Amino acid sequence: HLSAAISGNAIARGTSFLRGQMGQQVMHDAVTIIDDPLRPRGLRSASFDGEGVKTGKLTPIENGVLQCWWLDSASARQLETKTNGRAARSIGGPPSPSATNLYMQAGDDSVATMLKNIGTGFYVTELIGMGVNGVTGDYSRGASGFWIENGEIAYPVSEMTIAGNLKEMFLHMTPADDLHFRRGVNAPTILVEGMALAGL
Repeated sequence: HLSAAISGNAIARGTSFLRGQMGQQVMHDAVTIIDDPLRPRGLRSASFDGEGVKTGKLTPIENGVLQCWWLDSASARQLETKTNGRAARSIGGPPSPSATNLYMQAGDDSVATMLKNIGTGFYVTELIGMGVNGVTGDYSRGASGFWIENGEIAYPVSEMTIAGNLKEMFLHMTPADDLHFRRGVNAPTILVEGMALAGL
């Protein structure tokens, strides 16, 4: 959801809940997110973007602070700035801004330590549906996973609903230390505090 929210197209249209937040603290200060199109063996690695512009590593979120948008030539012109080499070309349409090999840096705590510190909570393993409002950040999705009691996984649960607002979720989001590079977008286990749960 972050990637869509910092697309130059969404910013130019005014349809992102992060519009006007450049240079502001939008995530927990433990969060740093990097997009590296030059990562060896990365699934989306490329020296040039879909418009032939040279690519390079970007850090859209550094210690929780928003540092940049994804920009192709068109969105950069609309925002009166320069492209940063993030044009992605599709088969049947014009290029649009997009991330490449995006990942959240690992945190300090293990998943076991996070579970212990949580005490009681919900360990999400699968999300269902797309109940996200990109303009307001309102978030509501079906989920399944495991219930946590006394800092340990207790039993499986399904048909739950988790809800919140992405602005608040981002500010209360802490990464664990279990980052693995397997896809185009990679992240460790993430603790999000203060979300609403229904269906237990």
